[in-house]
Amino acid sequence: MQMDLNEDQEAVRAMVAEFTANEIAPYAGEWDATATFPVDVFRHAASLGLAAIYCSDDFGGSGLSRLDAAVIFEEIATACPATAAYLSIHNMCAWMIDTFGSEEQRAQWVPRMAAMELFSSYCLTEPGSGSDAASLRTRAVRDGDDYVLTGEKAFISGGGMSDLYIVMVHTGGVAGPAGITALLVEKGTPGLSFGKPEKKMGWRNQPTAAVVFQDCRVPVANRLGAEGDGFKIAMKALDGGRVNIGACSLGGARGALTAALSYTRERRQFGRAIADFQATQFRLADMATELEAARLMVHRAAASLDAGHPDTTLRCAMAKRLATDLGFRVVDEALQLHGGYGYLQAFPLERLLRDLRVHRILEGTNEIMRVIIARKLLAD
Repeated sequence: MQMDLNEDQEAVRAMVAEFTANEIAPYAGEWDATATFPVDVFRHAASLGLAAIYCSDDFGGSGLSRLDAAVIFEEIATACPATAAYLSIHNMCAWMIDTFGSEEQRAQWVPRMAAMELFSSYCLTEPGSGSDAASLRTRAVRDGDDYVLTGEKAFISGGGMSDLYIVMVHTGGVAGPAGITALLVEKGTPGLSFGKPEKKMGWRNQPTAAVVFQDCRVPVANRLGAEGDGFKIAMKALDGGRVNIGACSLGGARGALTAALSYTRERRQFGRAIADFQATQFRLADMATELEAARLMVHRAAASLDAGHPDTTLRCAMAKRLATDLGFRVVDEALQLHGGYGYLQAFPLERLLRDLRVHRILEGTNEIMRVIIARKLLAD
């Protein structure tokens, strides 16, 4: 595995860093405070090729690798993890259609998603079905050339705002994972409605809401793959989603470490910069080391996705668990180094802390990551 970025990857990273510094960093605090979803900024990102990063280029994708994507999401998250996270979800949806969709579906949806003419959301979690995704209760009954959907999805990023929803439903009489099917549901479909936007600790610049289906009629042509393929599609998507959210944690933590380095050099106590105290230096050294270790695991998992390695799911679970736990810890340490100032909204630390906390829950909780890892260990 290549340990450092190659010339092309470094060029992409530099381009994204410039975009982040100019278009995201100056406004991230305001978006958080006002719950503003930055549509124009997302579409600018799309114009740079960041909305269908690892989709093939025949329908407008950028044709880049999962490792490239991890670098991109980390860079954006240094300024705003919430913005990077929604962009990662949208990319996951575009990849699902590009990978599992028919040629007609790919031609219909992927170019518009690549341009972020359409925003997208992934609908798996339900009010009574979180970690046990196979127990979902949303149903789709075949009626001629349509499916009729009934049920509810919970905690959907982009709920009510997105234009296209990839929805996991039970079809037919088969219980468990084998009965789950993926359907594409467009905003405006009769019977589709949304709950009120949730009031959240973090990720405030993207709406989160319930997505509700009441006799919602969806064409069979909007089915992604065959009946019963939905759980397989969902799990493959989550492998990539775990790498992406790990990369977002890396970015938020890196932004916090950068702030801590600057602050500790400038802040003086007892006649010295607090960076001159050995206790501060040791803390900074541990933060940087942990961040680098987590990055190596995230990049290895991304490279495993690219290579189709047989241990990909294991490596993605390990990377997600480590990066999101350590990322949150690094931000917490950075806040502590800022003292009382770290607790103020005038500094970015409290926003980064709030944004990164949810990363240990979504894309599979870190407890579920441990279940996945242990099952693999005990099966060998």
